[in-house]
Amino acid sequence: MVDINVGRLARWLRATGYDADLFTGRDDSDMVRTALKEGRIVLTRDGGVARRRVVTTGRLRVLHLRSDSVREQLRQVVSAFSLNPTHRPFSLCLECNRPLEGRGKEVVVGLAPTYVFSTQWEFSQCPSCGRIYWQGTHWDAMRSWLQELEEV
Repeated sequence: MVDINVGRLARWLRATGYDADLFTGRDDSDMVRTALKEGRIVLTRDGGVARRRVVTTGRLRVLHLRSDSVREQLRQVVSAFSLNPTHRPFSLCLECNRPLEGRGKEVVVGLAPTYVFSTQWEFSQCPSCGRIYWQGTHWDAMRSWLQELEEV
């Protein structure tokens, strides 16, 4: 469970293929209850969450992130949990965390930008929010950075 104070981290964890539920509420107690109920680890910059009794007694795992930089946060998470940042890249929706489904070009007619539609042949779509994904230049840059993380 990713605290809203490190919200960009959720998108990067999703880019690596790891389930990352973003907690957008204001009440830390709700976040803690939800994380306990769902068996999640909390990722936060909030030291107060890390000092809660439920954490100090070992009932809830919390990773207190040290940096404001999303890149450094992701490095810390990958290192702390020995994650493989390229195990299932780009398999989850960056927006809503749902598994993506492959789509043929005929399915995304009118959904993808005109230039993208004319230059790409493979697409993915989130069945929940409908967002369309493709392997453009942004995909190459993200993949390159994720591969660098494998060396952590």
